[in-house]
Amino acid sequence: MEKIILVTGATSGIGKATALELLHRGQRLLIGARNEQSGNAVLDEFHTLTGRTAEVVTGDLSSLASIHGMADSVRKAVPHLDVLINNAAVYKNTRQLTAEGFEMMFGTNHLAPFLLTHLLLDTLKASGSARVLNIAAPSTSKLNFDDLQGEKNFNALSAFGASKMASLLFTFELARRLAGTGVTVNAIHPGLARSNIMGDANFVVKLMTHLFSGTPEKAAQGIVRVALDEEYATQTGKFFSQGKEIQPDKYALDRDAQQKLWDVSMKLVGL
Repeated sequence: MEKIILVTGATSGIGKATALELLHRGQRLLIGARNEQSGNAVLDEFHTLTGRTAEVVTGDLSSLASIHGMADSVRKAVPHLDVLINNAAVYKNTRQLTAEGFEMMFGTNHLAPFLLTHLLLDTLKASGSARVLNIAAPSTSKLNFDDLQGEKNFNALSAFGASKMASLLFTFELARRLAGTGVTVNAIHPGLARSNIMGDANFVVKLMTHLFSGTPEKAAQGIVRVALDEEYATQTGKFFSQGKEIQPDKYALDRDAQQKLWDVSMKLVGL
């Protein structure tokens, strides 16, 4: 049965590979793109490869206002949403700020999916049985709630790790809050895959990432399984890699940390 699926960050890397695989499988696809130019280029490429069409919804995920615009576009385009795949992420080697002044990795990798998911909750619930998949990593970083924006002490790898830990904390808290609504929430570790996310990293990090990375297509397979396969329809609050449940760092399961991040995030995004 055709599902309506939104993939953010779908113009490159794992997101693009995931979107293409979903299109091959006959799904109705919304491509989350930073701008129409990049989105339309992928649309043309996908049509050449599959003979099928998709739809583009644009939004700069480093801007809260732009995320509101993307959510509006989704709500206008579809009657409901069956799967939301929060894939888009960035890595920055130096401390940079989003439009609203948040540290770029915390803002884009955590606050953006936090806000977008909230804005689309009614659209997800309207499907009767929906899935939210947050692309994460097996981070072991603890959050410094006294310096979430890295103003006092910034380290790129630590900030990236913290943003991925935030994805896990958010996943498990949201799953608990949505229990019984028909919307499941899971995190997925796609594994290291060759993409441009580490383009801003130093040479050593880029080299190590490349050496140990697989293809985006392989990473996409595990995401698509959890997005579509019936065996995952009711599973929620879990962390998967290539379709198999894995255990996150115990800090990710700390309810106080989950609740604290939730409360802080709600204030920061203005909900």
